[in-house]
This record gives sequence, C-alpha cells and structure tokens, in this order.
Amino acid sequence: MDAQPTQNLEDNNVPGSFPEPVVLDRYVLNVDEPATHKPTDAEFFISDSVGKLRPNHVMLKDHFFKEGRLEEEHALFILQETTEMLKQEANLVDVKSPVTICGDIHGQYYDLMKLFEVGGSLNDNCYLFLGDYVDRGCFGIECLLYLYALKLTYPTKFVLLRGNHECRHLTEYFTFKRECLHKYSEQVYEACIESFCALPVAALVDRKFFCAHGGISPELNTLNDIATMDRFREPGSHGLLCDLLWADPVSGFGEEDKPNSLVPKGTTFLHNATRGCSYFFTYAAACQFLDRTHLLGIIRGHEAQDNGYTMFRKTPTRKFPSVITIFSAPNYLDVYHNRGAVIKYANKNITIRQYNASPHPYWLPNFMDAFTWSLPFVGAKITEMLLAILSICSEEELTEDGSSEEEEAESQALADMTPADYQQRRQNIKNKIMAVGRMQRVFQLLREESEAASELVATEDVSSQVAAGLRVAPDALNVQGTQIGRNIRSFDDARRSDLMNERLPVFEPDSSPSASPTTMFPPPSMRLPSRRAGSMGEGLNMEMLIKKTLEEDEDDSPIVERLAERIARGRRVTGRPQPLKRHETT
Repeated sequence: MDAQPTQNLEDNNVPGSFPEPVVLDRYVLNVDEPATHKPTDAEFFISDSVGKLRPNHVMLKDHFFKEGRLEEEHALFILQETTEMLKQEANLVDVKSPVTICGDIHGQYYDLMKLFEVGGSLNDNCYLFLGDYVDRGCFGIECLLYLYALKLTYPTKFVLLRGNHECRHLTEYFTFKRECLHKYSEQVYEACIESFCALPVAALVDRKFFCAHGGISPELNTLNDIATMDRFREPGSHGLLCDLLWADPVSGFGEEDKPNSLVPKGTTFLHNATRGCSYFFTYAAACQFLDRTHLLGIIRGHEAQDNGYTMFRKTPTRKFPSVITIFSAPNYLDVYHNRGAVIKYANKNITIRQYNASPHPYWLPNFMDAFTWSLPFVGAKITEMLLAILSICSEEELTEDGSSEEEEAESQALADMTPADYQQRRQNIKNKIMAVGRMQRVFQLLREESEAASELVATEDVSSQVAAGLRVAPDALNVQGTQIGRNIRSFDDARRSDLMNERLPVFEPDSSPSASPTTMFPPPSMRLPSRRAGSMGEGLNMEMLIKKTLEEDEDDSPIVERLAERIARGRRVTGRPQPLKRHETT
C-alpha cells in the first residue's frame, strides 16, 4: 500500500492557519506605483532640427506624471541651458497672438497638464506664463523642469515671466527649497535660483496688452523704464522690480470715486499693507498708465480668484477692462475650491477658458517620510506606558500605612544608606517621574503637529494680526485639521485663512556697525519639520522641543512627591496598572 503523503501543517486549508502574507504587492492596486527608473542619456536627449541636444519633453511629461525623477546631471542640463537662453531675452518681451496667457501654477503639476489640454495646440498658438511656478504645491520642480524643457524645444512658442515666488527669499521661506533638497540636491536648487534671476519681468501682447505678474509701479512712467532696468538680481523690498512682482489693484478698484470709498480722492498708489511691500494701484493709476503707453489693458496674476479670473472696470476711452487678473491653479492649496482659468487671445478676441482641479498624489507635510511622521505617535504611546507603570500605585496605597513586612524592608533599606544618599535617590526618582510627564506633553504636541500640519491659520485669528501688519513667522503656516474643517467652507474662508501667507516674510536686519546697507533680503533659515514658533521665531524640531521641555521648572505635584518617597524607601508596589488611553486618527 502506498504511503499517504503527510499534510503540511501550514497548508492554507488547515483550520486556524493563515496564508503567507504578501508584502511586496501594492495594497491599492488601482493606483500606479511611482516611477523609480531614471531616464538614461538615450531616453533623455533628442536632437533638434539643427542637431543640437534637447531634453525629450514628451518623455518628461509622462515621467513626471508618474512621479519620476531625473539624474541630477539631466536636471542641471535643463536648468543651465534654459538660464543661458533666458539671459538673451529682453526685460520686456514682445509676444504675438494667437496666445494663451496663464496665471499662477504654484507647483500643481497635474493641473498644469489640464491647462495644456484647454490651452490649445502649439501648431497655431503660443503660451505666455505670468510667473509663480513653484512653492505651496508639492510638484514645483516638476513644473519648472517641464516648462523649461518646453522653452528649450520651442523658444518662440513659450514666454516665461518671473513671479514674486521666483526668488531665494520666498522659496526658502515656503516649500520649494525643501522640495529641491528632498528630490535632488543643493546644487539643483542653486541652479533654479540662478534661472529665476534670468526670467524676463514683463511682456507686451501685440503691443496692446501689458502683462506682468503683479502690476504697475509709481516708478513706471514709460515702457523704457522696464527695458533699462537690471533684472538679474534678487528683488528688493521696494523699487520697480519689486512692484512688477508684488503690486495689486486696490480693494474696491474702480469704485474709488464713490462716497463710501476709503481711498482719498485723486490717489494713484497706496502702501500695500496686505503684502507688506510694494503698492496698491488705483483705477486712476491704471488708466493713466494705459493712456501714457497707448495700451489697451493690463493682464496680471498674483491673486487667487474664485472663478479663475476677474475683469475689472473698463477704461473710459476704449471701453475695455483696465485690469484682468488670471489665476491658473484650481483648488489652490487643496482647500480653495476655486476654478483655474487661462486667457486665449486670437483674432482680436479674448476668450476665458476655465477648468477644475485634477487628482494628484499625496505628500506628507514638508516631504516627510512615513517613519519620521509616525515617530511622535510612537513616542506618545511609549510615554503613556511609562506613566502607566509609574501609576500602578493607587491613591489609597500611597497614603495607607505599610504592613509589618514592608516596614521591616523599608527600615533595612534606610539603614543601608546615609540621609544624604536617601535624599539624592528620592530626588533622582522624582526627576525621572517629572521627565516622563514632560515627555508625554512633547510627543502629544508633536503628534498634533503631524496630524494637522497645514499652511493655513484659523480664520478667527487672522484679521487682528493682519490689521496690525504682523507676520507670525513660520507659525503663520499652521492650523489644526479640525479648525480647517470648521472654518474653511468657501473660497472667501480659504482666502482669509491664507491672508498672512500673502505677505512678504519679515526679517531682522543686521544693525551691527560692520553690516553693509542693502535693500536685499537675507535668506531666512529653512522651515524645520515642526512649524511651531519658538522664542526666536523659528520652528522647533523634535530634539530642540524635547530639550526645552526637560529643562522646564515646574511646581512639584504632591502625588509625585509621595510616589518618589515610596519608591525611594524601597516599598513594594502591588496595585493594578491603569489602562492606556486610546487615540484615534481621522
């Protein structure tokens, strides 16, 4: 008789057994995994009509869509080649129609792909971008490299202007520098900054429309003022370059002549308190500029718009909107719920094309990995366990008299040490108990920070601070998730919550005698993983926060005193541990 084969006890059919877990497959199969392959030279380079090497923009479009990255040398090739090309362009670029005019992008690469769908083919169209390609969104480097690759391939079809975020000061203060360091390197970031300084600052479309990121300036009398300025530098806190990047139409633009207007009659420029620099320009200032330059209208970006665009009051002579604001980042910051829009100008007709936001991959705040993000949660549980161990004595056990055996053990323990040794041991135990309690507060704080990291402030906290002209440094970019859900229900709510981020970040000038006077902004330190503000206005990382907490000097608790006394005297503890608290993350 043939022997029956023995059944493997680990067989899946055996009751109580479990199949071998598969840890290499993706948990959500309908979401494609990010591209891990970096293009080779053969895949990255193509030759143009004259045999010059150019980046393969068709490959890059799909590669970046799959969250792929480039070899550093390829990224530097795009940045350096584009910088040299941009340096050859004038400060004020002439653009011929038909053209699609695009507003702020802000690192929303997947919405940029939608923009090109609605913007039209390059066969009978060109593109004019008004700046702000990076910061706030998580795909700024992809937006920049792809647009630069298109610029290298189609030099006359793409005109890229500079926005206020294309500078060292804001990219260090917001997210772009951190993004470059996470995805590439410091060298790539520096190459980006060099390219920003080479971007033109304004454009004329058919010699009819003045296009810039921000607006006009009291220093802008003729278009020649732009043609002769020095753009190859970091923007200062004032001056023509600053105004072209930062200026805004005044609130109530076009209604300054009404009795209830707060703008003094005849005013053309007001200090821009919302931005903390540059000016608000009035309807009168816009009309005077258009009359002096014989232009039809001003087209600019710089401000989020609920519908993606706003057309302001028409000029009295040509009956055309004096100012048009265009914004091309739909559902800005994932909370504005706004539409994106572009302007299509062809055959002397203007058409506004709107579009909604596209789905995009999710990044943890500050480009953290999941392990780093989870550390505060793990730490909080560890400290809860330590506190539970220290809390195994009930209140009654701490106050009741010990048994004869316990008193004998305590007497023996006290006999083996001097009074000074006993007091030292008691103090050491007390310090450890206090340290565990402080550590619990640290990890609870970090846990809340990880759960609710955002770049918005609660709306009820904004108005008074903005009215006072305050900027709460990195802490201005933080709010609890519950507050976001409670306060942001509309575009206006999001705008109020984000108002403080519209300001030019403040800095403390060097007042030492050796400091040289300058209008340039020294770069602030990069944002730390935690955006809580410290006494010096910087965010606190975990190490610093733990150190500061352990150094706190608090009033002694009677419970801690008695617990330290019991442990120091050698008392045996017998109580049941208290249950650990449960936390739910939503």
